[in-house]
Amino acid sequence: MSDEQAAEQSPAPRFTVDTARVLAEVAHNRQKDKLKRPYKDHVLAVGDALADFDDDIRIAGYLHDVAEDTPITRQALLDMGVSVRAVEIIERVTSRLHENPDDYPAIISDISQDHDAALVKIADNAHNSLPERVKALAEKWPDKPPVTKYRDARPVLYAAVEVEEIRKILARVNPWLLEELDDRLDEEDTTDYENLSYEEPDAGSEAGAEVRTDGAG
Repeated sequence: MSDEQAAEQSPAPRFTVDTARVLAEVAHNRQKDKLKRPYKDHVLAVGDALADFDDDIRIAGYLHDVAEDTPITRQALLDMGVSVRAVEIIERVTSRLHENPDDYPAIISDISQDHDAALVKIADNAHNSLPERVKALAEKWPDKPPVTKYRDARPVLYAAVEVEEIRKILARVNPWLLEELDDRLDEEDTTDYENLSYEEPDAGSEAGAEVRTDGAG
């Protein structure tokens, strides 16, 4: 059997989370963000923030900007062994692949329709919203108001996932947003705790029967 035939019959190497991390670092190696800082630091932070989730989500986190900012294509990712699910997450969070790339609220709304993509975007949003970064941007462009699009996007994204999933991400990448999350949850809680009443179970109900039985014991 020739080497080419052996290569065709052997399965493609598995694309791992570690592989995604290395690819992200290499793909974005020469890029800088708005503050002229290494852009690879951002994509690595987003991937790291998703450490509590499954491999496809973590891989999509590390590679969430490859379709946006590098020549790497969908087919190239698939050929490397990236799963279809991870590729679809990456594509959903890629602004230029949306119908109107400049309509940020519409993009966020679309991302929020997919649980996995929302998780990746929450991590992306959280890292972009680090207090030090927001302060640095405000100091660099003092004539412009603070960026609010990330803040406005959070309620839409948060509604797509479980609260504990949000907490896991924020705790890893931006703990300062945990207080904002708790304040938001308090605002959404309409329970009237001052007038809460605890009704006794009906005597004829199963619960009432259990209480009487326990008492008799």
